[in-house]
Amino acid sequence: MSLPELRTPNRLLLGPGPANVDPRVLRAMATPVIGHLDPAFLAVMDDVSQFLRQVFRTRNEFTLPLSGTGTAGMEAVMVNLLEPGDEVLVGVAGYFGQRMAEVARRAGARVQTVEAEWGTPLDPDRIEAALRERPARVVAFVHAETSTGVLQPPGPIVEVAHRHGALAVADCVTSLGSVPVEVDAWGLDAAYSCSQKGLGAPPGMAPVTFGERALERIRSRKSPVQSFYLDMTQLMAYWGDGARDRAYHHTAPISMIYALREALRLVLEEGLEARWERIGRVHRMLVAGLEAMGLRMLVAPEYRLAPLNTVVVPEGIDAAAVQRRLLDFDIEIASGFGPLKGKIWRVGFMGVNAEPKNVLSFLAAFETALREQGLRLEPGAGLAAAAAAAG
Repeated sequence: MSLPELRTPNRLLLGPGPANVDPRVLRAMATPVIGHLDPAFLAVMDDVSQFLRQVFRTRNEFTLPLSGTGTAGMEAVMVNLLEPGDEVLVGVAGYFGQRMAEVARRAGARVQTVEAEWGTPLDPDRIEAALRERPARVVAFVHAETSTGVLQPPGPIVEVAHRHGALAVADCVTSLGSVPVEVDAWGLDAAYSCSQKGLGAPPGMAPVTFGERALERIRSRKSPVQSFYLDMTQLMAYWGDGARDRAYHHTAPISMIYALREALRLVLEEGLEARWERIGRVHRMLVAGLEAMGLRMLVAPEYRLAPLNTVVVPEGIDAAAVQRRLLDFDIEIASGFGPLKGKIWRVGFMGVNAEPKNVLSFLAAFETALREQGLRLEPGAGLAAAAAAAG
């Protein structure tokens, strides 16, 4: 029987992730598979943990990639740090804050939320007021809210959490590898991310890091972690850095770990500061181009998330139709959801995609799609402004 070969379009992925993957990372995935307890593979695991510490900016011994996407990281942090009946406060400023709260509820925790309007950051004073009324074991928030494009200042929230005796947890899914993430300097007790955005690997891995206060909380649990697969007490025995006698927990996704190792190597080869500057420069180009086209950004400048930009849909424009038209140019962007459905586009420039040429390609195609819908634009104004902003 003859079956068709798998063929997919070659898109420029400018949504919230996944981003396009560097060919060197794809080549790493073709490295021969060996056993997950082979000494050579254990050395790869050691490399990955070491590289992740550098990218998270932490000395946390227990820093590793979980076998799963970013949501697995979120769930792992919640189910390990929380027991049924524990109090947790979750800052909700978008969809992924809502998801954190739901995961905590399913772990049996008593959840209170402090909310902000979508497109604006959380107010640390409101978090402190809530903790005075109802102390919590864990305070969790999203550092980079993928649904809104808001970059949350972490320092004040971590300070408030610690002042009230709580562990501070951050979702760094859309920030790690794209903007500064300083786990130790900020005092985060736990954080998690994903492989397919700022780190530049395919989807499938969830880097996590746990500080000593968080590990002590895990070790002192009175009940078993509800998830066997995400139980850090067991994963510690498998991922113990430098140990030769490691206990089997599950069959690791060998090829994905190869890919993550190479992606992390490329991040560190470029240098974190250089990478952050590159992505910031591309962000400034994009915003200059969009504003020259008469478009408006959702988020105030001081809270904008450079790798994930949220653009307000002009009145009378069909957001979904614009996205479909961009696919004719093999460019993918994303829409909003929840209260922002049909009201914003989400445009991401992460990893290898954060290059000036991709900004110009996007703006040219975007202008075509908008003009076809009847939006009056000065031809080429966005391209000219973006090029000028490139310096």
